[in-house]
Amino acid sequence: MNRKTKRFGIGAILLLTLGAAWIHMADKNYLYKAVVYNFADIDDRDIFDQREIDAPRRSQPWPLAKSYNKVSLPDELVQLHLDINSVAFLVIQNDSILYEQYWDGYSEESLSNSFSMAKSIVSILVGTAIKDGHIRSVEQPVADFLPEFREGNKAKIRIKHLLWMSSGLNWDESYSSPLSVTTEAYYGTDLRKVIKRLKAVETPGREFSYKSGDTQVLGLVLEAATGKSLSKLAEEKLWKPLGAEEDAEWSLDKRNGIEKAYCCFYSNARDFARIGQLYLNNGIWKGDTIVPPAYVQASITPNGLIDANDKEKVDFYGYQWWLLPDYKGQRIFYARGILGQYIIVIPEKNIVMVRLGKERAERVGKHPGEVLTMIDAVNKMIP
Repeated sequence: MNRKTKRFGIGAILLLTLGAAWIHMADKNYLYKAVVYNFADIDDRDIFDQREIDAPRRSQPWPLAKSYNKVSLPDELVQLHLDINSVAFLVIQNDSILYEQYWDGYSEESLSNSFSMAKSIVSILVGTAIKDGHIRSVEQPVADFLPEFREGNKAKIRIKHLLWMSSGLNWDESYSSPLSVTTEAYYGTDLRKVIKRLKAVETPGREFSYKSGDTQVLGLVLEAATGKSLSKLAEEKLWKPLGAEEDAEWSLDKRNGIEKAYCCFYSNARDFARIGQLYLNNGIWKGDTIVPPAYVQASITPNGLIDANDKEKVDFYGYQWWLLPDYKGQRIFYARGILGQYIIVIPEKNIVMVRLGKERAERVGKHPGEVLTMIDAVNKMIP
């Protein structure tokens, strides 16, 4: 080994040592995992600790429609599924499965990451906590449940502000930077510490600014209000009453830790569809009120705030649900995840559809293009 090569080797080792020291001192050890796995994936349940959500002993299987899988997908929808690597597509109409298809080895039992569809599930759980009296109303201050929100501007934040994504907290919703709080929340091991670091930098309730941190705070509020984990709440208030067919899972920040409330609820297309059907039925399932109907309606009503990005009035977001309040004469709402996970509800036709997959297409305004394509195609399938 010549002297130049030796010096280069020593320099590289020194840089790596200094980098490792900085990572440790800056409390950013999550970076190792972020570098190894690089991008979030629908099968990430294999790399995180999970908490199981048990299905009931007696499930409520979906009936099959008389024309089950006899309708044909329009050509544009067939191509879309191929282009963006769908793994599941399901259409429920009139409480029965009209169409379903799976790709790439997935089936009606396969668990797949919800990503941010979990936000809509957390919103539903807030509704159940209000029904049960654990939370008085959406106007209740977060400080009633979390001591770290009792001082300064954070004391002004109410549950409604979190549901509307208008907390004013300084959460950086960046998916590309390894140093962003979003990356730390996904790959790190202490979500409570991440939330405690947040500061209120804007007046709450004025502007819509999409932040996963708002949902994570809601998760902590629910845990404090009910004394139960999010997984246990989901099991007791949703999975068992809705008759889910398969156990689900929710990713934790560490073993025996807390749920990543803003993402990472693992289930399958058939059971995800129950979430949409519940809201299609105004919070009522088989005659039982699971979520107060008034809360359901508030959830799918535009918040009317100003969008922090373009300063236009928000007509596309409610309580952690995305909205199309007037799409070609239909009022549509949906849950969505970053890699094209969707629970889409078309009330006018009593339809719930679920798409799970590995990619998404380009946005059309505030909405992913594939959402509009799927809605148009299903409307063509079912006049």
